[in-house]
Amino acid sequence: MTQLHLIDAVGPFFRGHEARTINWSKIPWHIVPVNDEAWWARTRDELRIICSKASAWGFNAVSLDDVAHLADHEWLEPDLRGQMKTFRREFEACFAICAEFDLQVFVTMDVISLTPAIKSRLEAKKADKMTFLTQLLDSFLADFPQIMGVIARIGEADGEGVHDEFRSELTIKTPSQARELIQKLLPVFERHHRKLVFRTWTVGAYPIGDLMWHRSTFQQVFGGIESDSLIVSMKYGESDFFRYLPLNKNFFRTKVKKIVELQTRREYEGCGEYPSFVGWEYEKYVRELRQSPDVIGCMVWCQTGGWVAFRRLAFLDAEALWIDLNTFVTIQVMRGSLVESAVRSFAKERGLPDADALLELLRLSDEVVRELLYTEEFSRQKLFFRRVRIPPQLQVYWGNIFINHSIKKLLTYFVKEPEGALRAAARCLDLLDQMLVLAPQAGVPVVDIQFMRDTFRLLALAREYYFTDFTPELEAKLREAKRDYKARWPKRGLHARYRVKMDFNPFWLKRRYLGWALELVLRRRRGYRIIDRLLTLHLLSVIYRLIAWKKPQWIPSFARESAMGVDVVFR
Repeated sequence: MTQLHLIDAVGPFFRGHEARTINWSKIPWHIVPVNDEAWWARTRDELRIICSKASAWGFNAVSLDDVAHLADHEWLEPDLRGQMKTFRREFEACFAICAEFDLQVFVTMDVISLTPAIKSRLEAKKADKMTFLTQLLDSFLADFPQIMGVIARIGEADGEGVHDEFRSELTIKTPSQARELIQKLLPVFERHHRKLVFRTWTVGAYPIGDLMWHRSTFQQVFGGIESDSLIVSMKYGESDFFRYLPLNKNFFRTKVKKIVELQTRREYEGCGEYPSFVGWEYEKYVRELRQSPDVIGCMVWCQTGGWVAFRRLAFLDAEALWIDLNTFVTIQVMRGSLVESAVRSFAKERGLPDADALLELLRLSDEVVRELLYTEEFSRQKLFFRRVRIPPQLQVYWGNIFINHSIKKLLTYFVKEPEGALRAAARCLDLLDQMLVLAPQAGVPVVDIQFMRDTFRLLALAREYYFTDFTPELEAKLREAKRDYKARWPKRGLHARYRVKMDFNPFWLKRRYLGWALELVLRRRRGYRIIDRLLTLHLLSVIYRLIAWKKPQWIPSFARESAMGVDVVFR
């Protein structure tokens, strides 16, 4: 089978999004104008730039959002159906641009997205949603012969930040339902000679929530299915796009064709505001994946993902140098190049004066990110809660830095050698000073390294708080550092900064009891324990819902309001 090298191309559709924090999971359709020729002309121009560069770099396919806004149906609200006619016409022009550069087009979808009118009709008729979806996709594929396939997501639905007539909901809840859906859809795709790219990404909800890492669930869904129209798309690890994750072993299970998902606009590592280089990390994964004949390519996310204020767009903004570098190196590594030669080729293409200085800067940056953005001793631990693997990054999440007593207690519980963590922080600050010297030699923006240094200095100071005795002087030092950081890096244009959330009030649970609670609800192996089946998978859901109802203030606003909210983990 021909290698598939996919890249997302939705960046132009975010132009004009004025929200401070943007949900980058899909096109913000509420800001997409229906009748604004200048807006659509600019979107087409920027899409042409993306396609030109992506094709030249070695990609052969792009992804665009989404089936729901392009699939016509007589049950749609009349006004929305009228808008959809415009969307369909404009996207046909976008598809034509992709074809100019020999790029196949894949369109994303959630299973399942409905408007209030369609949802009401389905409920009134007691109709099966999956049958409805199958018929909708049959019509959609017939209407758009230009597209090569559909990328289906079953494990996440619209959360905060999606203001649209279409709302997706978690419909597939069990492995048997997922398998039934695939078996219903595949005949449609086979008949149209198209590809169904089925994503294993989930956020841990319902029994299907462990699809991305649990070998039994994976086998139940995909085992024995043979079709040239099916491609399974998997993130490289058993969690989201973090470091310190081993390659997912499900790449080597079942004979179904697979692609690996890689992210070059690192949503948990600054989104391209500073160098968070992935070259050596991805080179290791690619080397391992060559042992599986069923892996036929990659899906690279360079513009999608996260709930952040950062807004640099790959291919389109000069400030997106670090995302572009990651993207270029990633596709070259996927196609067989070594990291060092790929970096040198990028430097030559961009006219950067000193590739050796750039490589050294990237090596230092890689070390700084691994040792200071993460806490290595914690990050190397394999921890599971219910159906999710605990992310290896604790104190930094999306665009937020958390400095509070609860994080301090958790880190001091899991990190047994705090002196090593403090020494690593001090060493990283020295490396950042070296990077400032290398930046002008390499011809890269010095301001980005200055931003990285100031942000990571704050992280180093936070680590002092985590792993030493608390004093009023240290609290005053942290508050002053936060004020200085906000003053030095005000919010403006494409330049954003982290939000620093401080709270020094003592965490209510004593350390001894916290340890007991963590040992009870967390496990260090993939398989479920008896206590998980009795408590964490069932009773804990009831307890959480009771707390959310009776004491919602106990759940941090960040956990309630970002993306889908933490409650989805307890479904």
